[in-house]
Amino acid sequence: MKIYRVLSIIIVAVLVLSACNMPSTTQPTEQVNPNAVFTAAAQTVVAQLTQGALLNPTSPPPTVAPPTNTPSAPTNTPPTIGGPTNTSAPVVVPTTGCDVAQFITDVTIPDGTSFAAGATFVKTWRLKNIGTCTWSSSYALVFDSGTAMGGASSVPLASSVAPGGSIDVSVNLQAPSADGTYKGFWGLANASGARIPIAGGASGRSFYVEIKVGSGGGTGGTEEAGKFAVTSVSFNVAPSTAACSSSFTITATVITNKAGDVTYKWVSSEAAGPSTSGSITFDSAGSKTIPSVTWTPGASGKWVDLYIDKPNHQQIGRATITCTP
Repeated sequence: MKIYRVLSIIIVAVLVLSACNMPSTTQPTEQVNPNAVFTAAAQTVVAQLTQGALLNPTSPPPTVAPPTNTPSAPTNTPPTIGGPTNTSAPVVVPTTGCDVAQFITDVTIPDGTSFAAGATFVKTWRLKNIGTCTWSSSYALVFDSGTAMGGASSVPLASSVAPGGSIDVSVNLQAPSADGTYKGFWGLANASGARIPIAGGASGRSFYVEIKVGSGGGTGGTEEAGKFAVTSVSFNVAPSTAACSSSFTITATVITNKAGDVTYKWVSSEAAGPSTSGSITFDSAGSKTIPSVTWTPGASGKWVDLYIDKPNHQQIGRATITCTP
């Protein structure tokens, strides 16, 4: 080490200076000041020490770089959120929460039903309240997307639906004038206008009606185009509202696309409700009113449907009774 070499030089210099100060038998011609010699030697040593400090500063030792071939440690990077999604995967709808609905079934107009251009019909879906909040008449059936087919943009619910209860929601529609297949999506909105998730619905938010329009005439059921069928049923409840202990009269008007015989049966939400059956003959396309039924519901929100046994084999329409306790 250079520091040890410098120390050795200092020791040698001191010895030399000491030797110079020892008595000599020879008298020098010129007397040398020993302090000056010592001072010069010390300055030399200091200069060498300074140079050594500059060349070897007392800084921390350099950091030794790790080997370049050392593999980096694995990192636990979390997966990226919001990346590409599998659009073919079903949408998961929560089954808990305040406002959550479940699609149960198409009550009228099965998918692919054929209609003549311009024919009117009533589409009805059945929904269940699987949330924790009661649906009021401020909730509504609302148009979502696709072909509206002349339907209203919003149809208020006819009655309240408690959690666990079901309701049929309907909208009056009209087949477009041009031939083709048409599809309209509908949903449910709460009192604030916010859309309610639909378990079992399309994209978890809607349900739809799909019809075909052909130049050869249409049907209102599952029969092929041109066959006799009931296209829709409309209802009238009188009085429109009264005490639940009152007697209500329900009348149904049946509409067909051509001549033929229709058989039907009343179906209600309660076993004690109307259940009579009958038949009616159509000489041509048009509408006819069938014999009315009466019912004292005892509570609001009860309903009556008309099941068309022939020719459609389907339950069409719904009359909901609104009354006061």
